[in-house]
Amino acid sequence: MKVSVATLAILVCAIVLISGVSAQDVDKSAGYSVSPAGNLRLPAVVSPMTAGSISQGETDWYSVSVPSGKSSLTADLNWGYVPDSLSLSVIAPDGTLGPYYDASDSVKDGRIFLTFSRTGGIAPGTWRFKVYGETVLGIQGYNFVTY
Repeated sequence: MKVSVATLAILVCAIVLISGVSAQDVDKSAGYSVSPAGNLRLPAVVSPMTAGSISQGETDWYSVSVPSGKSSLTADLNWGYVPDSLSLSVIAPDGTLGPYYDASDSVKDGRIFLTFSRTGGIAPGTWRFKVYGETVLGIQGYNFVTY
């Protein structure tokens, strides 16, 4: 089977475009924009980083109180071991977002690093985060922080 250079170039471009589209998602029910946090620098005030561990099929829960007037919230779940797969679901006061997986931030690196924003600000109140062990060999350690 012969594959022309042009066909190969088109396939590569399509893959790049598709991954770029999945990097920014808009949750239609609550109007949230979800985008990769990328090279975001940590602000001066950050919620305490939590170190946890999880096994396959296990769920860990975290929560943060969001004041009114906040324009965005960033969640950073980092386990660093690519063969294991964790997911992150976000339960905002006005709806559920996710689940999100390793590649949801456009990089498969054992990390889910996303910013949630919305025109007019995000919902104030308690935001809950569900960390789930999708595919884990043994026990996987991780760090989780929001800001």
